[in-house]
This record gives sequence, C-alpha cells and structure tokens, in this order.
Amino acid sequence: MARVSQEHLDARRRQILDGAARCFARNGFHATSMQDVLKEVDLSAGAVYRYFSGKDELIAAIVIEVLGQVHEGFEEAAHSIPPTSPDLLVTTVLGRVLASREALTVDGRPAFPRLVVQVWTETLRNDELAALLREGYGAVQDAWTRIVEAYQDAGMMRSDVSPDHVARTMMSAAMGFLAQQALFGPMPADVLRDGLRALMSVQDHSSVNLLETRSN
Repeated sequence: MARVSQEHLDARRRQILDGAARCFARNGFHATSMQDVLKEVDLSAGAVYRYFSGKDELIAAIVIEVLGQVHEGFEEAAHSIPPTSPDLLVTTVLGRVLASREALTVDGRPAFPRLVVQVWTETLRNDELAALLREGYGAVQDAWTRIVEAYQDAGMMRSDVSPDHVARTMMSAAMGFLAQQALFGPMPADVLRDGLRALMSVQDHSSVNLLETRSN
C-alpha cells in the first residue's frame, strides 16, 4: 500500500475542520450532527473519524487553532521594542486571522465571526470548552499585558493604569468587533483601526487644564 504523504494528511484535516466550521456557523453546534459534517466534506465516516472522534473534538480543534493564531500574533508583538501602536497591532492580528478564513462562507457571508459567537455561547454549557477558552484567552491576555508594560516603559502610555485593565479593554475591542460582524455583516478591519486611533487621540482635559494652571 502506498504511503500517504504528510501533505495529504494535513490537507484532509484542513478539509474536515473547514467543513465542520461551516456547519457549526450555519446551524450551531447542537443542530449539527456528525452526519451533517460528513455530508459537508463529502467523506466517509472512517475518513473523518481517523482524525476526530466527534463533534466536541472538532470544536476544540477549531478553538485551539484560532486562539493559537491570535496568541502567536500578539506574542510576536510583545517581543518588539517598542511594540506597534495598539490601533495597528489589533488591526494587523485580527485582519490576519480574518484573511486566513475568508474562504469560509455561509450563504455568501463570512462564517468565521458567526462561528466565534457560537463558541462563546457553547461555553455556557460546556465546561471543558469553557476551560479551553479561558486558557487560550489567558495566554492572549498575558501577551497583551506585556505589550502594555512595554508601552509604559517606552513612555508611550501613562503608567498609572493597570496593564491588566488595558489588556482586557483591547481584547474586548477585538471581541466586540467580531460580534458586530456576526450580527451586522462584514466590515474591514480598518474600521476598528480608525476607531481606536480616534479614541487614542482624545485629550484628557483635566490634565490639559492642570498643565495650563501650572504654566500660569
């Protein structure tokens, strides 16, 4: 029997993950059966079960892959001195994730944002998935915290704010942007970039007034 190449195995695994993602985004986890996945990817049960034992393992694999990509992007930025500004950093990483999954569509619309919302909903009843998500988001939050500390060390950000609070806020901005895409339709990552850039330009009038008072 001819040996199957690693490239073939990787491509088949990718085919299954993408097909499952489309099914989950279209109908949700509970309404999707493994038979639906088999039909979507046009493979036999044996071919699919060779890679994944069932729906839960498919969901976990999708979550691990996405969070790993997000973490990798921010981890790379955490080692830059000084790191890229927040507006460009979030947009670059999020744009890269969206671009890598732009071929995944449901009814002509991007499937990935809808899939993300499905995952968040599933964590309310699936403790194992919730733990997996907490671990993944914890790693992203840790990377963001170190990025904020680098901003502060470089004098790019005020130092009297907790890095953890800033990290959570930036994560919320990215998560909210994905939720809007799922609810209202696709929009370019530049929208998030421009919004963050505008917010970053807002002056603290109390500080400005204090400086003016001191100068007088």
